[in-house]
Amino acid sequence: MDKPQEECGILGLWSEGPVDVAGLLHLGLLALQHRGQEAAGMAVTDGKAFLVEKDLGLVNQVFTEERLGKLRLPEARLGIAHTRYSTTGSNLRFNAQPLTARTAHGVLAIVHNGNFTNAKPLRDRLLREGATFQSTSDTEVMLLLLARLSHLSLPEAALEAMRRLEGGYSILLMDRKTLLALRDPHGVRPLAIGLAPWGYAFASEPPALELLGARYLRDVRPGEVVWVEEGEFKSLQALPPDPTPCAFEWIYFARPDSLLDGTEAYAARVRMGEELFREAPAEADLVVPVPDSGMGAAIGYARASGLPLEYGLYKNPYAGRTFIQPTQELRDLKTRLKLSPTSAVRGKRVVLIDDSIVRGTTSRHIVALLKEAGAKEVHFRVSSPPIRFPCYYGIDTAARKELIAAQKSVEEIRAYIGADSLAFLSEEGVRRAIGGPVCLACFNGRYPAGVPEEGEKLALELL
Repeated sequence: MDKPQEECGILGLWSEGPVDVAGLLHLGLLALQHRGQEAAGMAVTDGKAFLVEKDLGLVNQVFTEERLGKLRLPEARLGIAHTRYSTTGSNLRFNAQPLTARTAHGVLAIVHNGNFTNAKPLRDRLLREGATFQSTSDTEVMLLLLARLSHLSLPEAALEAMRRLEGGYSILLMDRKTLLALRDPHGVRPLAIGLAPWGYAFASEPPALELLGARYLRDVRPGEVVWVEEGEFKSLQALPPDPTPCAFEWIYFARPDSLLDGTEAYAARVRMGEELFREAPAEADLVVPVPDSGMGAAIGYARASGLPLEYGLYKNPYAGRTFIQPTQELRDLKTRLKLSPTSAVRGKRVVLIDDSIVRGTTSRHIVALLKEAGAKEVHFRVSSPPIRFPCYYGIDTAARKELIAAQKSVEEIRAYIGADSLAFLSEEGVRRAIGGPVCLACFNGRYPAGVPEEGEKLALELL
C-alpha cells in the first residue's frame, strides 16, 4: 500500500469498584481500531483471577459476545487491551498482545506501542543467561527484564527497565492490583490519561477515553512513569525529557478528533494544507482530496488558495485494504475498486492533495484515474516531506529500497506518477503546522531515539 502502515493502539483502566472492564475495553478498542488491524487482545483481573483473550483479526472478529463473556468477572476492576499491527515479529497469534508472564511480582501483562531499538542485544543477553521467549516481539524483552527485576517494586522495576531500553514507545503494564503507564523520554508514541467517575483510564488517543466515559486530563509526559494503586495516582519522572513526538501522528495516523501533546490532529492537518499552498501554489480550478487521509490538508489548501474544494474521488467503504492483494496487478485493480473519480474533475485543472507518498504506485493510479475521467491537469501536492528513510519506532514504512523518494528526485517521482506538477511540504512547514519539536526521521534520517543494529522487522525470529 502507498502509505505507512499502522502502529498499535493501547488502552487500560483502573476502577475503584467493580465495573464491566471487558465491555469498556471493547468499546475503547473500537476507537483505536485504525491503529492496528492484525490482532486484538485484552487482560482483565478482579485481584484474584487473571484472564487473557487475544487472537488475530479485527476487534469485533476477536471479541464476540461469547469471548467477552469469558472476561466478564463480576468483581473486575483492572484491565489492559491492544490492537496490533506488526512492526517487530510476524503477524502470528503468539505475538498478539497482551503478553503475560508469571514472575515474583505475580502475573504481569504488558501492551506496547512502538519499538525498542536495542531489543536484539538485550534479548541475546537474556538468552545467554538462560531466559526463554514465547514470542518474537520486542515487547517480551521488557517483560523478561521486569521478571529479572522482581527484587524491586513494580514501579521501580519499570523505571530500571526504562533505563536499559532505547527507542520510541508507550507501554501499559499491570499485575493484579496496579496499572502502570510509561512513555519513552522522546515521547515518540502518544499516551493520554483520563479521569472517569469510576477511576482512571489510559489510551493511545483521547477519543478512546471518551468512549470509556473518561475526561481527558493530560498526556503521559516523555520519560514519565505513572501508576494507579489502591486508588492513588502517582507519577515519577523516570528519565530526562527530550520531546520529539512522531510527526506522522499528526500527518496521518491519529484520528482527526484526537488531541496529542496539546495539538489537535485536525487543526494541524488544516495548517499543513495552508502551509502547502504558501510553499507550492498551483494554477488550478479546484482542490480534490485523496480520501480520507488528504481531507484535512485539502481543506487548508482550499481555504488558503480560495479554490473550491470538490468531492472528486469516491471511496468505496467496502473495498477493504489494497495491500493484502498477492500480486501488483490485483492491487492495481483493487485501487480502481477502492477509488473512482466523479464528474467534478471533468475539464478541470485539479490540485490533488494527499498526506504522503511511499512507493508511488497508488498515487500513479489515482492520477491516471483523474485524467481518464477528463481532468485537464493534475497538480499533486503532498502535505509531508518526501519519505526517504524507514521508521524504527513503531511504524511500518517499508524498506528503504521500496521508498520511491529514496531512489528518485521529486521531478522523477512526478514523471513516474504522471502528474503535471508535484510538490511536498517542507520540514519547516510541518513544524510550523504542528507547533513544536517533532521526530522527522523518516524524512531526514536523523533518529532521536537511536537506530537498531538490525532494523529488519523479523530480526528477532532469526535464531
